[in-house]
Amino acid sequence: MDNIILQTNGITVKYGDFLALDNVSISIKEKHIYGFIGENGAGKTTLMRVITGLSYPTSGEFTLFGKNTQADILKMRRRVGSIIEAPTLYPNYTAYQNLELQRVLIGNPDKGVCDRLLDLVGLKEVRNKKVRKFSMGMKQRLGIALALVGKPKLLILDEPINGLDPKNISELRVLLKKLNEENDVTLFISSHILNELYLLATDYYIIHKGRIIESLTHDELETKCRQYIKVRTNELPRCITVIENAYSDAEYKVVDDETLHLFSQIEKAEDIAKLLMENKIVTKEFSVTEQSLEEYFLGVTGGVENA
Repeated sequence: MDNIILQTNGITVKYGDFLALDNVSISIKEKHIYGFIGENGAGKTTLMRVITGLSYPTSGEFTLFGKNTQADILKMRRRVGSIIEAPTLYPNYTAYQNLELQRVLIGNPDKGVCDRLLDLVGLKEVRNKKVRKFSMGMKQRLGIALALVGKPKLLILDEPINGLDPKNISELRVLLKKLNEENDVTLFISSHILNELYLLATDYYIIHKGRIIESLTHDELETKCRQYIKVRTNELPRCITVIENAYSDAEYKVVDDETLHLFSQIEKAEDIAKLLMENKIVTKEFSVTEQSLEEYFLGVTGGVENA
């Protein structure tokens, strides 16, 4: 049975009349990689700030590594590394100096940890280079190294690939997988680049307007990101009527004014194409495709559906 290292129960955060988090309950299992999905302002950063002690909940509680008293949680946070919003780096210090300062501040007696981490994140060759000369990707990797100085078992990353180019994103994905698979680090990662989370995460939480609306594993997501028939036409209302008259159990989603995703009757795609032609419905596109994570996310947070 998987060991739960973080569990939140009914976490609510209010700022005046604004409800940032609404009764949020999640469970994080050891050695898993969690993708935390939500649009800007959904509450991702707020929850991460609560877990790391940067903000306080209005109500609710959480357990960290089996501890739930304030004093014990404070101690357990030593086992948590994090980058919330952006890594805190000293631009006029070298990469090594930034890590060494962090090592001294948290009281880690292991003097070799800084060079090992620079090697781990691919910055060994620039250990003596000042951070102000670093690229965005290099700064992000150094930030992760900083978060690892305390040898955490849980790493919380808020939008770690924001602003990175495709090459840096790929390198960071490899690094995070290595941390998880070789160092047994549990990862809790938020990102708006949803397809990247699809390549990395083992589990997902979807948050919308401060509430967790869905939790699922990668295998469950693959099942739900199923095939569909994509139909684009200027005659969408009539197209829907024709399909519904022929197939009373039709399951579909209206994406926009001219696009329909039909999730049922996939095996009858040719018959449906013929049906539309017989009814003189001109299509701009008719294809069988598969949902991406972004499309699934949009489906559970909004859109007009028929099921």
